[in-house]
Amino acid sequence: MRQFTAVVNPTAGGSTGAAALLPLARLLREAGAELETEYSTSLAHAQELARRAGESGRVVLAVGGDGIVGGIGGALSGTDTVLGLVPAGRGNDFARALDLPSGPDELARVLLHQDPRPVDTIEIDSAVHHRTVVLGSVYAGVDALANRHANASRLLSGAASYYAGGLRAVAGWRAAAYRVTVDGVLHERRGYTVVAANSGYYGSGRAIAPGARVDDGLLDVVMIHDAPRRLFFALMNELKTGAHVHRPEVEIVRGREIRIEADREVPYGADGEVDAVLPVTARIRPGALKVLC
Repeated sequence: MRQFTAVVNPTAGGSTGAAALLPLARLLREAGAELETEYSTSLAHAQELARRAGESGRVVLAVGGDGIVGGIGGALSGTDTVLGLVPAGRGNDFARALDLPSGPDELARVLLHQDPRPVDTIEIDSAVHHRTVVLGSVYAGVDALANRHANASRLLSGAASYYAGGLRAVAGWRAAAYRVTVDGVLHERRGYTVVAANSGYYGSGRAIAPGARVDDGLLDVVMIHDAPRRLFFALMNELKTGAHVHRPEVEIVRGREIRIEADREVPYGADGEVDAVLPVTARIRPGALKVLC
C-alpha cells in the first residue's frame, strides 16, 4: 500500500487546499494507505518538503493550483519520486491536461491503484530563473499580464478572474516585436503573445494549444500575431474550445528548445506565476516526471 505525503498550499483557490484534501484523506486512510500532511509557507518551502518526502520513498501529493503543482513537479523532475495531484486552485490546468477526475472517490482510486506515467517537464532559463523546471507552459505577452491581474484579484475567482484580467490587459496592450527561435530556426513576428506549451491548457481551462501532449517530447509554440483589438477579444472567447487555431493570426510550430525575445520588457510567466520579463529559453525534458493519472 502506498505511503503519501500531501504538501498543501493553504492559500490556493481562496484557502480551499486543506478543505479539498479532507474527504480524499479519509478515503485513502480507509483503504489502508498512510498519509501525512505538510503545510507550506512558500513555494520554496513546498519544494523542500516534497524533495524530503520523495527521498523517503513516499508518493508526494501536490494540493493546490498550478503554481504549487508546477513548483513541486519541477522540483521532482528527474527523480524517481512519484507525484499525485489534488486540484484545489484557481486554474488546475495541468490536472485538466492529465484528465484527472475532480471527485474525491474517483481521485482516490487513481492515487491508490494507477501505475505512474512518465510526463514531460519544461526547463526554463533566464536572468531570473536559472534552470527552473515547470510543467504546463511558458507564456510571454498579454496573457502573462492578464495572469498578473488575475492573481491580484480579490473579488473574482477561477475563470472569471482570468477573463477580467484578460480584458484589462488587452485594453492597454500594444503589439510587441518578437524573435522566437525554435530548434535553431528564427521566427520574427509582431503580436500579442508567444506560448511554449507542454500542456494544452492555461488560464483556467483555456485550450491555448489543443494539440499539445504532455508525453510527446515536444513543446507546441503558439504565436498570436498582431490584429485589431476587437478580433483579439473574439479570439479570447474561442480559447474556450480551441477554435482560435483556425484563424490566420494564430501560428503553431513544434520544437524541443525555444528562445523568446522581444523589443521591450515583455512579461512572461509559467504555470500561473508571473515574476519576470523576456528573454527566456524553454527546453523540453522528455518523460522526466512520474505522475499518477
